[in-house]
Amino acid sequence: MRNEMMHRPVVKPELVDYLRTQQKALPGELGQVEREANEQGVPIIPHETVVFLKFLLGQLKPKQILEVGAAIGFSSSLMAQTIGEGHVTTIDRYDVMIAKAKQTYKRLHLEDKVTLLEGQAADILAELTGPYDFIFMDSAKSKYITFLPDCIRLLKKGGVLMVDDIFQGGTILDPIEEIPRGKRAIHRKLNQFLEVINTHPDLTTSLVPLGDGVALITKEADDVQFDL
Repeated sequence: MRNEMMHRPVVKPELVDYLRTQQKALPGELGQVEREANEQGVPIIPHETVVFLKFLLGQLKPKQILEVGAAIGFSSSLMAQTIGEGHVTTIDRYDVMIAKAKQTYKRLHLEDKVTLLEGQAADILAELTGPYDFIFMDSAKSKYITFLPDCIRLLKKGGVLMVDDIFQGGTILDPIEEIPRGKRAIHRKLNQFLEVINTHPDLTTSLVPLGDGVALITKEADDVQFDL
C-alpha cells in the first residue's frame, strides 16, 4: 500500500521534513489514526496537507462536503471533525478500504457525520444532485479528468474543489518518453486535467506544492461546460 509518489517530494526534502514534523500534531484519537497509518505505510494525506486542509475548512466553514476516494476514512474523518455541524459524503469502491473506513468512523464516533457510498465513483457522481460547498478528490489520478465535470456540476457557485496528488512525484512536466510505460496513461490524463483547470474561463485555480501537489479550484459560474 506504499505510495511511492509521497516519497518523491516536489520541494526540498528538508522543508518537507520540517512541514511534516514541526507543525502542530492532531490531537486525540484522530491523531492516533494518523500516526498508525504513517507507521504502517498506509497511504493517507501527508501532515502538511492535513494542516492546510484544517486551516482551509476553518476559513470556508462548509456545511456539505463531498469526498471522492475514502481510502481508510482518515481525510473524511478529519473533515467531519473540523466542520462541526456539517456532513461529509464520501465514495469508495474497494471492499478492503470500505471496511477500514467503516472501522475508522466507528472508532471516532463519526458514523452519523459521514455517509459512505459504495461503488464506482463515475456512477455515483452522476446520480448525486448536490450542491456541495467543498469537494475533496483523492482517487485514481487517471480519473480526475473524467470526474471533473460532475464534481464541478455538484459544487455550488463559489465553492472549492480540492484535488490531491497532481504532480506525479514531480515528473508531471517530464517528456512522456521518460515516464515508465505503466504510468504514461496517468501522465497524459493528469496533464490534460491540469490544462483544463488552468485555462477554463469559468474556473479559478491555484496549484500548491503540498505533498505531491494540490489543486484548489473555485467555480465562478452557475453552469460550467466542458469540451473534453
